[in-house]
Amino acid sequence: MPPRVLISDALSLAAVAIFKERGVDVDFQPQLGKDKEKLAAVIGAFDGLAIRSATKVTAKILDQATRLKVIGRAGIGVDNVDIPAATAKGVIVMNTPFGNSITTAEHAIALMFALARQIPQADASTQAGKWEKNRFMGVEITGKTLGVIGCGNIGSIVAERAIGLHMHVLAYDPFLTPERALALGVEKVELEPLLARADIITLHAPMTPQTKNILSAENLVKTKKGVRIINCARGGLADEKALRALLDSGHVAGAAFDVFVSEPATENPLFGHPNVVCTPHLGASTNEAQENVALQVAEQMSDYLIRGAISNAVNFPSITAEEAPKLKPFIALAERLGSFAGQLVDSAIMKVTITYEGSVAELKTKALTAAAIAGLLRPLLADVNVVSAPLVAKERGVAIDEVTRAADADYESLITLSVETEAHKRSVSGTVFHDGRPRIISINGIQVDALVAPAMIYVSNEDRPGFIGRFASVLGNAGVNIATFALGRDRAGGSAVALVEVDGVAPGDVLVEVEKLPGVKEAKALAF
Repeated sequence: MPPRVLISDALSLAAVAIFKERGVDVDFQPQLGKDKEKLAAVIGAFDGLAIRSATKVTAKILDQATRLKVIGRAGIGVDNVDIPAATAKGVIVMNTPFGNSITTAEHAIALMFALARQIPQADASTQAGKWEKNRFMGVEITGKTLGVIGCGNIGSIVAERAIGLHMHVLAYDPFLTPERALALGVEKVELEPLLARADIITLHAPMTPQTKNILSAENLVKTKKGVRIINCARGGLADEKALRALLDSGHVAGAAFDVFVSEPATENPLFGHPNVVCTPHLGASTNEAQENVALQVAEQMSDYLIRGAISNAVNFPSITAEEAPKLKPFIALAERLGSFAGQLVDSAIMKVTITYEGSVAELKTKALTAAAIAGLLRPLLADVNVVSAPLVAKERGVAIDEVTRAADADYESLITLSVETEAHKRSVSGTVFHDGRPRIISINGIQVDALVAPAMIYVSNEDRPGFIGRFASVLGNAGVNIATFALGRDRAGGSAVALVEVDGVAPGDVLVEVEKLPGVKEAKALAF
């Protein structure tokens, strides 16, 4: 019996044709995604689910998906899919990360022109029979300063288009290296100078804990008077209520939003202001983009269901089913080593070196490197996956070196991840024992022995008597339970590290107290 795929969102009919050509039985029900109960009732009969943004794939729906093997998202964002629940059920989640980049970038440029020349307002006035030529005084784009927050795939396209319009472009992106900025022709700056200097600010960052409300009330008041703000990325990157207040006061000259905190947006603080332009999440809404992502998702899902090939997966690397058993534990190790380093990074990454020693060097190290880079970038770039991670790193000018060599340590296989940033150089090593669980065995050259757990605390400190007691007391007084405690030092009285497994993520105020302890250099909460 051929595999069955359900299309539950409005997807181009080109996708239906691709599925049929590849021997997949497809059921096209573009309105089903809006009815969670009906979707849950029928999902058990399908091997694949092709969606856009309207379908919400919840844990409840996945509980009924007894046959489901793959979810294909025609587009970039997968925040409408419960990825941990899908992973737990062994369901591959794919997206099409680059199919609508140009379209979204062009929409941002279009909104910039609409703001600068008040085109929607002037159109409505003129078609109402008025001739208010003096009312709609615009501003030129040429010579203005554009601030791009998030200079990845889409942001860099916007920057290139803006430079073609003879604008000066400032870019804020922790992962953008000076070399990549020079190649793009943008000026790399920190956030505050961008806020103070930009005539127009455009958002192109993913939604992560670090970027949520990046244009907060506090940051919005730091902007240049008369600034115009554009958001074609994700709702929640800007404080909509605070922005409305600054629009009312005249500090912000205008705003153009394609995305909102709550969607579908039937009401919003920005609605009704004369200097605001709003569109209903149209960033990817062109015939070309929809055709591209539809074709891509159908091809990817068909390849997986028919041949076992995995492409653009957000929760599994692009490897064949035959390669998976050997690679799987080392992929988990590589991803966690990258995640460990990524959660400590506080400045732009310049270079990453991954060294494979022993038996692991004979495996498909490109897949392992992709997993490590995805783990490294994911804390700040939520949409990155093991397929897109190497390209995302390349776009930001991050040099990636792979080194393979025979084992010269006490372990059959050893992976070492070294990260050079503008401020620090860090390294972390790990291995996999016979139980298949990732284990960290060295941090910055200091030997430790710690299983990777969901919630951990990392501390770097001076090796002084009494530290362990004081540290444990801080955790105990805060009600944070210690599960395991791994220690290491380079020499007596030298530098030491502690890697502690705790029951639940440690609150921020606990880490502040830990950092106040004598001799502590750094304290971080880690989540894996």
